[in-house]
Amino acid sequence: MLSRLLKVAAVALAFLGPRGGGEGAAEVTVLSAWARATPGPTAAAYLELRNDGGEADRLIGASSPLAERIEFHAHRMADGVMSMAAVPEIALPPGETVRLRPGELHFMLFRIAHALRPGDRFPLTLTFERAGTVTIEAVTAGPGAVQPPS
Repeated sequence: MLSRLLKVAAVALAFLGPRGGGEGAAEVTVLSAWARATPGPTAAAYLELRNDGGEADRLIGASSPLAERIEFHAHRMADGVMSMAAVPEIALPPGETVRLRPGELHFMLFRIAHALRPGDRFPLTLTFERAGTVTIEAVTAGPGAVQPPS
């Protein structure tokens, strides 16, 4: 019986999506975490962050046992040349959804432990200034994918 209750709770939590907690905390929901297949040693990951709270929050860190380090990167156009640059944080305005997508804002995972193949899953821990720390699972799509796998 306890096993069945734990399974139901796990399904309910997965359906609701990860959230930070605590009194006065921002309410951030993480959606559609995914990465592209890659032979390594780097990978890119994407997701959506929805701030359902009434106060701004910031994503200030990310980690995974898969990668030695993770940076937030944005694409920038300068003098007609597209380049990628690290950004220190990701702002989450209240009531807004921030989308990390290929060719835009994204995570760079450096020195990954192994190649990512389609269907692989790995944990990704996100640290928010107000909402705290949330660990989610990312799934790997094929090389060159432009959206999460179905």
